Amino acid sequence: MNHNTDMGTSDLQETAPNSKSNFTMNCFEWVEALIPALIVIMILFTFLFRVITVNGPSMIPNLQNGYKVLVSCTDNHPTRGDVVVVDGDGIKLHEVIVKRVIATEGQTVDIDFQTGTVSVDGVALDESAYIKNGITKNQYDLKFPQTVPAGHVFVLGDNRTISDDSRSSDVGMIDRRYIIGKVEIIITPTSKFGKI
Repeated sequence: MNHNTDMGTSDLQETAPNSKSNFTMNCFEWVEALIPALIVIMILFTFLFRVITVNGPSMIPNLQNGYKVLVSCTDNHPTRGDVVVVDGDGIKLHEVIVKRVIATEGQTVDIDFQTGTVSVDGVALDESAYIKNGITKNQYDLKFPQTVPAGHVFVLGDNRTISDDSRSSDVGMIDRRYIIGKVEIIITPTSKFGKI
């Protein structure tokens, strides 16, 4: 009886170090699996995507101050309607701005500040998908019509009454080289999560 009991205790003592060793091995395996995943994530968020915080009210009602957005950095050829993030080094304001592309290179933009209507190549834009039509009534120092030069885009904020954008020489036409990327998704607040 005693002999059997001793054998049982001995078996337990031999098993305990083995489970400790198995746990350590499992931890190393997890770390080995996580390191490549973390490197991939770092590469993705350095070169392909960025998370940007919206600063200011110039994109109300669609983007509020403090919203966090996911920005795709893979394409610097935005099209009309895209919301883009612009590096402050490319404009006189010297701050990162978020604006909507209204026209691309070679297109002519005209704004009737009496009716608040924006036209591109002689066609009045229907902007009802993101703002009320006919609200672009604030004129700054640039005269219209304006033709977008090669390699540039014309941008406006959605909050047309206060937005510093391509109506002003402080922003002007945006050189595509200074476009950080296109806003794809609202991340926070979570109640607004989804495509812009």
